[in-house]
Amino acid sequence: MTNNERDAAQARLEELATEHLALPGVDWGRMFGTTGLRVRGKVFAVAAHAGGLMIKLPAARVDALEVAGAAARMVMAGAPRREWALVPDAADDQVWSELLDEAHTFVDSITP
Repeated sequence: MTNNERDAAQARLEELATEHLALPGVDWGRMFGTTGLRVRGKVFAVAAHAGGLMIKLPAARVDALEVAGAAARMVMAGAPRREWALVPDAADDQVWSELLDEAHTFVDSITP
């Protein structure tokens, strides 16, 4: 992956994040060496270093996305992450937006 691909994924996330940033408690924050969307300090979406959108969802939803071929379970340091999915760059903006909504709703519900 080149910096241009990484930068393109970040720019796409920033464009799609506009409506989320208007929600209470949502802002930008650092995680995994990059900047992502967070709610009350907990990150729910970032542009992954290898491209694509990394989102936090319930483990069962990540399983379903993986089975459907819509996303892959995120693997970091050789370990699959139970509640993190990687949505490919090839997914259209509607898919990214819908999954951003789901990730926000999930993290908002589990964050005090």
